[in-house]
Amino acid sequence: MRLAAPISALMLAFAVPTAAADYQSVAPFAYLKDMSTGAVLFSQAADQQMPPASMAKMMTTHVAFDLVKQGKLKLDQKMRVRPETWEKWHGPKAGSTMFLSPNQEVSVEDLLHGIVTLSGNDACVVLAEGISGTEEAFADLMNAEGKKLGLTGSHFTNSNGWPDDLQVVTPHDLAIIAERTITDYPDLYKKFYAVESFTWGQTMGGKPITQPNRNPILGKVRGADGLKTGHTEAAGFGFTGSAEQDGRRLVMVVSGMTSWDERVRESTRMMEWGFGAWDAKPVLANGKVALRAPVFLGAAKDVGVTAAPGTRVSVPKAIVTGVDAKIVYDGPVSAPIAKGQKIAELVLTVPGLAEQRVPLVAAEAVEKAGPFGRMMAAFRHVFGG
Repeated sequence: MRLAAPISALMLAFAVPTAAADYQSVAPFAYLKDMSTGAVLFSQAADQQMPPASMAKMMTTHVAFDLVKQGKLKLDQKMRVRPETWEKWHGPKAGSTMFLSPNQEVSVEDLLHGIVTLSGNDACVVLAEGISGTEEAFADLMNAEGKKLGLTGSHFTNSNGWPDDLQVVTPHDLAIIAERTITDYPDLYKKFYAVESFTWGQTMGGKPITQPNRNPILGKVRGADGLKTGHTEAAGFGFTGSAEQDGRRLVMVVSGMTSWDERVRESTRMMEWGFGAWDAKPVLANGKVALRAPVFLGAAKDVGVTAAPGTRVSVPKAIVTGVDAKIVYDGPVSAPIAKGQKIAELVLTVPGLAEQRVPLVAAEAVEKAGPFGRMMAAFRHVFGG
């Protein structure tokens, strides 16, 4: 039987304010998630397909990180720049570039810096060919990884986001790629994504070429450390970004803007709003028990319902009215029950925010009842009492 128990906000160890400042984004596509709670703070056309532009390079990097983690790819492994690849991906016609040279032997580590920091289209293709033989085969890897990540609206046809009518993503999917890159490969994420500049190649006069990271919030928003910009005529100006402040990490996607400056302003404004207008508050801190749920066939008649340590929910800082909090579970809960076992969910509804569902766990273990106890529990189940 599905049961629902209303719960006071005060029981959750915080007084719940109930609306955030009304936020309007100039980006046609926008998505903002609090990774520390799982709450989506803002969503605008987040599941509509759009061209990825260079934000597709996040998937190229994600695939490479996965291969490195598995030991199938080494950071010091060298890859050769095929003359045919250099011919296609150098000069103004090739967009952003790492300034590779034909027949050059380049390490995977340097290619990843060329992709992440410099957004080098040439670096992407050299890496893709070095891993899979052809860029088409590497795109198959990207799509296979997308399936594993649960992407529902994305399809990749090349490694660098070069315009192709068949290559599409959604803001929601880009946020998933970003989030999984951060959580699955934290050391590699830290090593590559927050680099402020990278030097590779030489000018005609022999001077080294240093290019800055294009990240529009790096150095502008506290804790900003990723991820990737994108721009094509069809896609407009876009950005997938992340920052961490005081234990909260946000991931954002904006796309379809009309200029570089608009992207900088909106990316900064949205991220600052996410940190400034919202808090992540603890749920049932210090093992506080919200209620006792009845137990079926247990050595005890009920079990405490609490939250796992560190569980938090997103709440707005602006105080108005109208929050709803309830605990839902299938009851009575059948024994045996292990301490920390998920047995319920906190469903928190806050105006202006998508419903948050937080897992709740057993505060203590409950063993299965002996034969006599099971008989009495079955009797009570049938006849009440």
